[in-house]
Amino acid sequence: MSLKSASMEHSHAESDGLNLSRIILLFTLTFITLLYTMAIMIVNVALPDIRGALSATTDQVAWVVTANIIASAIATPIAGWIAGHFGTRQIMLTGAVIFTVSSILCGTAESLEALVFYRIVQGFSGAPLLPMSQAILMARFPKKLMHVGMAIWGMGAVLGPIIAPSVGGYLNELYGWRWVFFLIVPFGFAAILAIALVIKEKSKDKSIRFDWIGFLSLAIAIAGIQLVLDRGERAGWLESMEITIAVGVVILALYFFFVHTFTTERPFLRPVIFEDRNYSVGMVIIFIFGMLNFVPMVLFPPLLQELRGFPQSVIGLLLGARGAGTLTGFLIMAFSNRIDPRIPVFLGFFLQAFSGFMIASFSINLTTFDVAWTSYVQGLGVGLIWVPLNVMAFSTLKSDYVPDGTAILHLIRNLGSSIFISVCITVALRSAKVTYAQLAEVVNPYNKLLDVPFLMGAWSLESSSGISKFSSEMARQSMMNGYLNAFYVFSFLAIGAIPLVLLIRMPRNKEPG
Repeated sequence: MSLKSASMEHSHAESDGLNLSRIILLFTLTFITLLYTMAIMIVNVALPDIRGALSATTDQVAWVVTANIIASAIATPIAGWIAGHFGTRQIMLTGAVIFTVSSILCGTAESLEALVFYRIVQGFSGAPLLPMSQAILMARFPKKLMHVGMAIWGMGAVLGPIIAPSVGGYLNELYGWRWVFFLIVPFGFAAILAIALVIKEKSKDKSIRFDWIGFLSLAIAIAGIQLVLDRGERAGWLESMEITIAVGVVILALYFFFVHTFTTERPFLRPVIFEDRNYSVGMVIIFIFGMLNFVPMVLFPPLLQELRGFPQSVIGLLLGARGAGTLTGFLIMAFSNRIDPRIPVFLGFFLQAFSGFMIASFSINLTTFDVAWTSYVQGLGVGLIWVPLNVMAFSTLKSDYVPDGTAILHLIRNLGSSIFISVCITVALRSAKVTYAQLAEVVNPYNKLLDVPFLMGAWSLESSSGISKFSSEMARQSMMNGYLNAFYVFSFLAIGAIPLVLLIRMPRNKEPG
């Protein structure tokens, strides 16, 4: 072999192998993903304290989570167009700076309205980080290393749910809820430095067109749907003029969006993408996956703190158990790339359904062990689903459609998350009201059962203190029943995703994973 040919072979191997530059790039992109997921997850453990400090209700404080997710969902699809006009490196750097500053502002907010606004800014600025990092990974890594790269990159999304609630819980307990946001700041500065040093600027492509009409009409529809779901229960649904107007705006925006999509030359969401069967079914499953993803992280903190009296540090560790389960699932999939991806996805949704039913069967006296093992099983399901679900969805999609397909994926997943959080909170509050009303019907001085000492225990309706204690316990038990019903809804939704997996047809000429 000649020196020239040997050199060419070495160069080819270097281009297809896992060289030092790719390793550094991979860990930089993983760290960026870690930062993004930490910002979403870390606030959950502090929700009960934020509610008390800012005088908010359960459904109002949920805006701290849903506003961030919906902002990310709306901003994600325009990431490609922005990167084409201003450059990937510049947008990621600017986004990381605004993201970090908004995290500081979240920690200094003096009202719920201000906190929600800063979380929206945080969501908008952080939205491009995830799809752009994924796009860079897919562009720089050869196909034979893609499953390794995706698995390691996905570790950022796994470690975030472990670090954020675990550390955030201790900070919240020791120093207050504001420090859960301040925790993000040093990670933000580190991400800014990493992007500046590692990410190279790609050539700009200002010829990329963006359908602003379609995007804005869909954004208005999404925001309207979120408003209806978040405000509906408190406002009285269609009995409220606010909700009625919002529903009307949603219908008009969706009508305009669909008419525009099917009549314009280059729409925001190209219908031709959905002609691919695997991708279309995959997006439905992704939507359900997104719906399931954050609900337990939002429901558990108020349940455990307000109904059971657990300290924030313990709650953080229990939420971290879910992240540990996800990490286990990711590690399993990292070494199982030859398995048909439908198998782990099927198993993952089954585990989520199982854990949900187990949680729904718990009494108000549930223990830390009860929460820990069900959270771990739930997280294990998430870890088994994510990577193979992406493989399934894109297995037959044309390469020209992959950038648009990736943007739609993140939009649909985040949309599912924000919507279902609101739905589950609504179910919990409505169920609690109904249960309390049913209990109140039998709690009166004329009910002879209430005169039996061993049934009444410490509660007595003959004194104001006894009535107060009894009423508080009724409210506590009713709220617990509301949370349990929400987990039943969670479980049935997970079961609903399982048959959809069977609709995926993996190409025979391609190696799964």
